[in-house]
This record gives sequence, C-alpha cells and structure tokens, in this order.
Amino acid sequence: MENLSTSQIAQDVQELINIGKPGAVAPSGAITNEETPGFGELMKSALDAVNQQQKTAAGMMTDIETGKSKDLLGAMLASQKASLSFQALVQIRNKAVAAYEEIMRMQV
Repeated sequence: MENLSTSQIAQDVQELINIGKPGAVAPSGAITNEETPGFGELMKSALDAVNQQQKTAAGMMTDIETGKSKDLLGAMLASQKASLSFQALVQIRNKAVAAYEEIMRMQV
C-alpha cells in the first residue's frame, strides 16, 4: 500500500470541491479529452489514505508500547495526522449526505 500524505488528501478533497463548482460538469453529449476520476473513486482514494494513516499510527504506537521504538514524538504526530484526516473525511461524508438529502427533497 502506498503511504499518502496529508497534502495528497487535501488535493483529493480540493478535487471533490471543484467537481461541485458550476461549469465543472460537461454538458450531456460533450466529450472531454481528459480522463478524470469520478466522485466515488476520489472518495475511495481518500478513504484508503485515511485508513493507511490510521494503520501507520497504530503500528508506531504498538512499537512504542512494546519497546521496539523510542520515537514517541513521531508516533504522536502520526496519530494526530491520522485523527485530523479522519475528522476531515467525516466532514466530507456529512456534506455529501446533506447534499444528497437536499437533492432528494427537491420537487421535480
């Protein structure tokens, strides 16, 4: 598994935000030359990155607890990065659910 940084997650989040901007979606029938990832792919990428950070932080904490490592600062930083990434992902999920619910309430 690849080790994605917080900046990679931030980039994925920015791509998700850009998808929602006016003009980001091509009109039906239009063909784009670029292969852009879909919303689901971006969310999966972000989820995988957060999961990897959680696993890395847990492994570093286990190494501290068992005495295999003395890098307490690194373990704490990894733990905080994983926590912040998880909180950001939860907020993205909440926004996506709220947007879905709002769309479902629209009358056609």
